[in-house]
Amino acid sequence: MIAPWPSISEAQVTDCRIFKVRRIVRRSPRTGAEHDFFVLDAPDWVNVIALTPDRELVMVEQYRHGTQSVDLEIPGGVMDPHDVSPVATGVRELREETGYVGEAARLLGQVRPNPAILTNTCYTVLIEGCVLGTAVQWDHGEDLITRLVPLADVPRLVTDGTIRHSLVVAALYHFALQPAAT
Repeated sequence: MIAPWPSISEAQVTDCRIFKVRRIVRRSPRTGAEHDFFVLDAPDWVNVIALTPDRELVMVEQYRHGTQSVDLEIPGGVMDPHDVSPVATGVRELREETGYVGEAARLLGQVRPNPAILTNTCYTVLIEGCVLGTAVQWDHGEDLITRLVPLADVPRLVTDGTIRHSLVVAALYHFALQPAAT
């Protein structure tokens, strides 16, 4: 059985606004040796599967600074401290990023983006019956184009690499596992 590694000490190294870096010294339960580990404390994230009445997926194109690429993704973002739940965050993010609103919002699943170094959770929220209902309210660092993609096209867009964000693919998989998605 794998045993947890006891913490010897920890300290915040830096605050990078969107995450904090923490150094943790832990002792191996197998060898007794101490090791340094660095973790990123980040807020939880939410991705939104937003479906129109015509079974189109509301998606966004945006520039990603890490990969220096424009990617096709689903709406989503960071849970703000005032958000009461991942579902509330999903409703807010969909409205702010695309202007779409819907009904029957519900949680489909959750994943740990990278448990080796990240402390947060990424939730997948489904919102159905989505229609354009309001003006977008982008954050200062967002430039987005909304795209409506037929749901039937999504598997091809994943396999051909058009949709390549790993957390988006995980969210789409959560959706595919739902009985209503088949």
